[in-house]
Order: sequence, then structure tokens, then C-alpha cells
Amino acid sequence: MSTNDLGLSRQLNRLENLTVQLNTRIDLVSGQVASVGQRADETHNELARLIADFQRFVLEARKADNLQNALTNKGTIESRLEYQFGHHKVVRRSAVGVLQGFDVGLLSEETVRSVSEQLMIQNPRYWLAPVLVAMGAWAGDEPDLCDRAIQEAFRRSPGRTSLFMALVLRRQGRRESSVRWLRQYLAAQDPTRLGRHFAVVLECVAQGAFGPAGLAMVQERLEAWQAQLLDDEAMRRAQVDRWRAEVERHVAAPTPERFPRLAALSPQFPAMAEALARAGAHQNLITKYSALAAEEPVVAGQLEDAVDDILDQLVNEYDDEELPLRRDYALNEAIIRHQGDLAAAHQDVPADLAALESTLDYLTIQSESALNPAGIGVSRSTQRMAVAFCHDWFATAHAEFSMSYRQGLPTNVEAVFQSTHNPGARAFQLPRWVGSFTRPLAELEQSLAQHWDRTSQPYLASLGFDWMKQSIIPGIVSAAALVVFTLCLQTVGILLGLAVAVAWFLVLYVRSQTAATRQQEAARFIAKAKHDSILQLRAASAEVIDWSTAFRTADSREPAVRALIEDLSRSGAAASPFERRVAGEADTTGGV
Repeated sequence: MSTNDLGLSRQLNRLENLTVQLNTRIDLVSGQVASVGQRADETHNELARLIADFQRFVLEARKADNLQNALTNKGTIESRLEYQFGHHKVVRRSAVGVLQGFDVGLLSEETVRSVSEQLMIQNPRYWLAPVLVAMGAWAGDEPDLCDRAIQEAFRRSPGRTSLFMALVLRRQGRRESSVRWLRQYLAAQDPTRLGRHFAVVLECVAQGAFGPAGLAMVQERLEAWQAQLLDDEAMRRAQVDRWRAEVERHVAAPTPERFPRLAALSPQFPAMAEALARAGAHQNLITKYSALAAEEPVVAGQLEDAVDDILDQLVNEYDDEELPLRRDYALNEAIIRHQGDLAAAHQDVPADLAALESTLDYLTIQSESALNPAGIGVSRSTQRMAVAFCHDWFATAHAEFSMSYRQGLPTNVEAVFQSTHNPGARAFQLPRWVGSFTRPLAELEQSLAQHWDRTSQPYLASLGFDWMKQSIIPGIVSAAALVVFTLCLQTVGILLGLAVAVAWFLVLYVRSQTAATRQQEAARFIAKAKHDSILQLRAASAEVIDWSTAFRTADSREPAVRALIEDLSRSGAAASPFERRVAGEADTTGGV
């Protein structure tokens, strides 16, 4: 073999080695590209998790800061309340104590005079201080001093003073005088701007404290106010909205963890979870209000006990000057209760703040007595009576609530599959598939399986080795080499050309085997992904059935709530305490 032949042979061998190395490196780069793509997806997911963790950390830090501020503010407000209004507690404790002390004859006129005058000096603007002076003068038979003290108390707070005197005189058995004070109190009231102390009138009605004559007068006035205010559609709507908010407070948070596959696959699931949570409010309402309906009214054994309880509520009511601080206090308590969550606190606190308004309309007082009895200062008996009064608004709000979540139910529940997989050198993108659970499950499984087969076949085919396409360049090179070698070297050239062709064939064969291996691995991967998706579809279908059962069960309690509201409308009769005795046996017709 000549030197030229040997050189050409070496060049061909070198070309063949370079070709094999190039193919190997191409395969390596393809694998690296796939690996980079997978790592990019992993990095993106990890970054999303880090962002979510950071956002949770920021939210928790804000909540912790809000909680700490609320605790500090609450302590500051408590100190201010004690400093500015703490002395009112002494007057409040003394008022009913003086009456009870007179009952049993344990207080002298001098003691009452001394205590009342000292409290008058210490509380120059508080309405109850001159009332105590009037009580001391009344006991000491000093009508001029008693009149001046009553006039001063009336100037400071006409409503509270009138109501206090009506209750005291009723307690002493002076019915006509009590009714006169009550009539004066009611005549001076604007039903659109009632003081918070009007809740005490409702308490009196619930306890039967004013007697038949007083009760008839109060009920007549309340009915007139009700007819007047209900002519205003905006005011009626405001009460329905208050009761709608009450119903909404009984909605628990949605629980997507009960239906994990459905939550992952169905775009309609958020609406389904919300509807289920809202339907669950029926049972929560039944639990709360059936307990109220089942309670027996607690009636005091004698008139003095009932009136004393009501007087306690009247004198312990916050003064108007105290209300701004009390509202701030309620807001900070709500923030503490919700562990620094401002949104939840502001959603929860409006009921408490409404009860701390300085004036309320009559309808709102009834609603607040029913919804927030502790905040407005009434008993459970008064709450029962107020719920009975508000039952129309309650029923309307509940019906609107039920209609709302039912209208929000999706008409069609679907499963959606769309995902990216990396089974080989190239990623496989499963196109969007949507199936409705109104179709039989077998049809859905068949449709999803066909979707996988139809969309994966081109991908798997692309991973195969195309002999015709891959053989074009090697074939041309081999043919050209054969022609050149044959012309130059004749028989030896033919052999060299054939050697080049065989070398190329071996290279292509190795490539085809590698491609076949990848294709088989990708096929197995996609088959597993297809099987997993069908299992997920079956699980989601089962969860649709579970959700439907849970929703029907929860929603079926709606008629029971309607029946309960109807029962509550008949449970608001006023009590009548047994008037075994009165505190004084003297003149029962005279008055102050």
C-alpha cells in the first residue's frame, strides 16, 4: 500500500473517530439540556416555595407585631379608663347598695348623706352622683334638696335619670309615680336616636318590671316606633344586613384537604368548597339558637330582685364620655383574639362596636340585644325577646344566604389534566384535557387514556431513529469515498470505500440502539404517568360523590333553621315577677 493510501486511510479513521465523538457529545449535550430543563423546573418550584415561605414569615411577623401593639394598647387603655372613669365604679356600687341598705334598715340618713355628698364632690359631671344625693334627701324627708338634686341629675342625663327614677319608684311600689316618670322618659325619646340605656327598657319589659300599666304603655310606644321605622326601607334593609352578617359568622373556613384530588384537578372546586362550608352554617345556627330556644326564662322571685338586676345594668352602663375608649378597647381585644390578624379582627369587631355607639335607632337596639346581649348589657331573657322581635329579618337574611350559596354552585364539575414531563432528552408537554364528571367514569377514563396515547405517540416517534434521514449524509460520504478510492486505487479503493460505508453503518447502528433504549424508557415513563392520571381521575370522581353527599347533608338542615326561627318568634313573651312584697309599706300613690 502506497504512502498516499496509508495517509488517506488514517484520515478516514480519524474522520470516523471524530464523527463518533461528535455524536457522543451531541447525545451528552442533549442529556445535559434535558437535565438543565429539569433543574430549571426544580429551581422554579423551589423559588416559589421560598417566596411562599417568605410571605408567610412576613405575615406572621406582622401578626406578631400587631398582637404586641394590641397588648400594649389594651394595657394603656385600661389604665386610662381606670384613671378617668374608675371613680364612677364607686358611685355605681353605691347606688343599688343604698337602696338595699334601706330595705333592711342598716343605713342611717347621716351615713347616706355623707357618702352621697362626698361622691358628688368627687364626680362633678357624672349623672348618678346627684341621684345619690336625691336618695339621701328623700330618705331624710328633705323635698327641696331632693328636687334640686333630681333636677341636676336630669340636666346631666335626662334619659338615664327618668328611667332610674321610674325603676326606683316601681321598686318602692309607687306605681303611678313610676308610670309618670316612664311616660316622661318615653315622650322625650327619638326612636331614630335612642341612648344605649334604652336597652334597659327592653330588659324591664322582659322582666315585667313595670307592672301591667307600665308594660301596656311601653308596648304601645314600641309598636308605634316599629311601624314608623319599618316604613323606611333603608332601615329595614340595614337590620336584614345585620342578621345576614350574623349568619355569615357561622360559616366555617373551607376544608380543601378533605378532597385533595378534586382540589388539584377541578377548577370548580373552590366554588364547591365554599358552598359546602356555607351550607355547614345551618348546623352551627341550629346549635346556637336551639340552646336559646330551649332555655326557660329566669324570673325573679320578687319585684325588688328583678328591679335591682335592671338597676345594676342601668348604673353600670358606660358613660358617653367613656365610649371612645371602650371602642378602642374592643378593637384591640379583637386583634388579640385573632392573634394579630387585622383583617379577621376588623371583620369580627363591628358587632361589638355597634353596641358601643352613643345613640342607636330602636330597630338596631333590638338587633343588638339579640346579637350582642353582653355588649349592650341585657340578659338572656331579653335576648330571647329581641330574637323573637327580629325573626322576620333573621328569616329573610337566612333565606338570602341559602339562595346565595346555592346559586354559586357550579353547573358542571370538570377535571383538567395538563402537565410537563421529562422522560427523555426532550420534555413531553401533555396538552390540556378536560372531562366532565357528568359523563360516566368509564368514558372519562377511556377519553383520558386516548388523549395520552394520541398526544404521546408523536413524541415517542420523535425519539426513534430515522434510518433514512440519518443515512443520507453517511451514504453520500461513503459513495463519494468509494468513487474516489476506486478511481485512485482501483481494487484497494473499492475495499477502502466499503470500509468507510461499514464504519458509518456501525455508527448509525449504535445510534439506533441508543435511540431505541431511550424510546422504550420514555414509553414506560409515559405509560406510568398515564396510569397515575387515570388513578387520580378515579379518586377525584369518588371525591365528587363524597362532596355531593356532604353537601346534601349540610344543605338539608336549612328547613330546620327556618322552623327554629319560627319557634323563636313565639318565645318572646315577657316575664312577670311575683310581687310578694315591696320595700316600703308607706304611701303607694305618692311620688317624687
